[in-house]
Amino acid sequence: MRTQHLPLPASGAASPRAITVLQFGPEGARRALLQCSLHADEIPPMLVGQHLRRRLEALEAEGRLLGEIVLLPACNPIGLSQQVWGRLQGRFDVASGQNFNRHYPDLAAGAAARLQAAGTEPSAAALRAALQDELASRPAASALQQLRHRLMQLALDAELVLDLHCDNEALMHVYATPPQQQQATLLARCLQAPLLLLAEESGDAPFDEANSTIWPKLRALLGDAMPTDAAAGFAATVELRGETDVSHELAAQDADGLLRFLALQGFIAGEVAPPEGECAARPLAGCMPMQAPHAGLLVWLRPIGHQAQAGEPLAELIDPVSGEVTPLRAPVDGLLFARELQRWAQAGQSVAKVAGSQILRSGKLLSA
Repeated sequence: MRTQHLPLPASGAASPRAITVLQFGPEGARRALLQCSLHADEIPPMLVGQHLRRRLEALEAEGRLLGEIVLLPACNPIGLSQQVWGRLQGRFDVASGQNFNRHYPDLAAGAAARLQAAGTEPSAAALRAALQDELASRPAASALQQLRHRLMQLALDAELVLDLHCDNEALMHVYATPPQQQQATLLARCLQAPLLLLAEESGDAPFDEANSTIWPKLRALLGDAMPTDAAAGFAATVELRGETDVSHELAAQDADGLLRFLALQGFIAGEVAPPEGECAARPLAGCMPMQAPHAGLLVWLRPIGHQAQAGEPLAELIDPVSGEVTPLRAPVDGLLFARELQRWAQAGQSVAKVAGSQILRSGKLLSA
């Protein structure tokens, strides 16, 4: 195992921060990147990262790593430092108010222009170098911008990128783009995830899409000049259930699933049976929020994983002063796969998500 510490200078001389990078397997081989807890208050990915570290060390000692596997065990030191009133606040950067998993740069047009200006037959190595040069040309003054640049620098040289998150309370699920559905379905099945959510563009450029969409954009821009040896980058977001699903049993199971997927992608030597089980692929634009019409106590009538019928009561919203009880009904037929952990809702708040099969939304499809 090789260890790097990538500094974020703008985080301040009094409290310097750095991203710790663990590298396993042959240096310079095809690369896979797994990063844990970009939303720093999502703890399950960091525990999965600890199980992955131990397993990868053992696989490396056995000589079974065919590719280089890069693990970021806690990829957001800025978020981990944000304690507000005794609570970790790791979803948004308190300095700017921006979500840590939004606004990653679109590098395709700039990289294509660099290659075309060079006037030489581009190779895969030249293409990745052009992407890195384009990224380096973008400003990165704040600590948040530096974090985004560091993470993109690591991802641009990877053929496979997995961004590990979790929801409030949820089933395991995966986000990916439709052109990568086949690989994403295999990933979901390796993780025993019952749901795959697909979108060409979910809005505001999250980390996984900033990486997965580079390659089709480059093909469209370069046409026949696109290097034939340029491997299409696969990137996906994995939601490791909910915030409180923190146990060694679950983390070991999830690490096993991730390593199984890496083995099936040729990064780990040894025979691996294809995973069993089913995974429902649904459009992210068919994932419908269930909103609270007024403030009140949330009492759930159906569990996570329930196959809901449109109009079916899934929860009660109770005004503790008036005693008014409002049923909260399923917006569509579909899978109740995520809900708010807090049992108090504000008026207009989205308190659950039901994954339907019909496209019903457009625009920005992710929560804040």
